[in-house]
Amino acid sequence: MISIYSISALIAAYLFGSIPTAVWIGQAFYGIDVREYGSGNAGATNTFRVLGKKAGIAVMILDILKGYTATNLAYLIGLSVTGPHSSVQFANYQLALGITAVMGHLFPIFAGFRGGKGIATLFGMILAVHFPAAMLCVLVFVTVLLISKYVSLSSILSGFTFPLSIIFVFQSPIRSVVLYGMCICVLILVTHQKNIERLLKGKESKVFLFKKKAV
Repeated sequence: MISIYSISALIAAYLFGSIPTAVWIGQAFYGIDVREYGSGNAGATNTFRVLGKKAGIAVMILDILKGYTATNLAYLIGLSVTGPHSSVQFANYQLALGITAVMGHLFPIFAGFRGGKGIATLFGMILAVHFPAAMLCVLVFVTVLLISKYVSLSSILSGFTFPLSIIFVFQSPIRSVVLYGMCICVLILVTHQKNIERLLKGKESKVFLFKKKAV
């Protein structure tokens, strides 16, 4: 049954996701709309590419917090959920709110519906839904980034880590979480088509977390 709390939480989740951190940080501190440069997306990856490491890290953290906060709004509408199926219902609440936040990031009302690709916001959602799997995603992201220097490749592989870990490592009994993990793979492939093309052509920009020592 849909309550006023459920509707309010969904609206709040979308608004959280719609906060265009990359656009606002770019305009406030650099006088630049990141959507006019690089890949044209308002996300952490393009911020790294256009504005550099400091701005990219700030946007990534804030976008993660958007997804995490929106997903945990489930606590506002799940307090009355009890019984043997409570964990499943609560997880479904979280998924609905997290997905809504991601849609807000992709199509932000505060930035003309031109957003980013949602990877950081997705991670915030994963962090709230399944913390151990999220930590595995972090491990993969950091490892791939240190080795390859590609933020996009790190995002793609860490995104694929979630469903694989949910199915084979943690063997989650909640079907909706497993299904969501599979949908993440599809979303990543759809939103990263241009990045994948540039990676295959060797034209994707690299990010160096540590400055190279002068020889």
